[in-house]
Amino acid sequence: MSGHSKWSTIKRKKAAVDAKRGKIFTTLIKEITIAARGGGGDPDSNPRLRHAISSARDANMPQDNIKKAIMKGTGELQGTTYEECTYEGFGPGGVAIFMEVLTDNKNRTVADIRHLITKYGGNLGENGSVVWMFDKKGQIILTRDNQDEDTLFEAAIDAGAEDFEAVDDAFIVTTDPADIMSVRSALENKGYYVESSKVEMLPKNLHKIDDEKSKKAISLLDEIEDHNDIKSVYTNFEPAG
Repeated sequence: MSGHSKWSTIKRKKAAVDAKRGKIFTTLIKEITIAARGGGGDPDSNPRLRHAISSARDANMPQDNIKKAIMKGTGELQGTTYEECTYEGFGPGGVAIFMEVLTDNKNRTVADIRHLITKYGGNLGENGSVVWMFDKKGQIILTRDNQDEDTLFEAAIDAGAEDFEAVDDAFIVTTDPADIMSVRSALENKGYYVESSKVEMLPKNLHKIDDEKSKKAISLLDEIEDHNDIKSVYTNFEPAG
């Protein structure tokens, strides 16, 4: 399946570091708040909120934090109003970068992102300049442990998954974005442990660049991901080596 690369592995390992630093909690609280504001505080009738809560639990977020974030979204508690938007651009070697943002100040965020990309020799593009290079898909990650690959594959396809792949120490189940929670629930009901699930932008094709530009691209992507207003960053970058 296209879309997976060494960068996918780098991102997954980095997510564990981010979790320790606490940035992931900040991002998840923003996502829960926005989901509750847009569709109400009942996860049974708000699929986006249900998925956001599942992601928060995957990250071991305390239940009290989740509850407060929902209440801020529904207006029961006072809180910051966040907006969601996307930015697109090009990094070293012309790699495509697609960014999902949750912010309380769009002018500040876009200025920060433009500064970062320019610092590494790239440029911020217009809306639509790179999004066409990606497919929006649900991604469910299960740790390998001692699970039988063939049995899990059959369970995933029976549940409505579109694709299945073994990558490093994990299995990745790909779904239509609208089906991610139903497929996840079906797998969990069969006893499988889900490490995480997320709707992601998968590159249709990978763009390879030389070692020097690869180092710059990784540094740029790291800095973008570390920004507090960044929810997710996606690229078609395939590191050298």
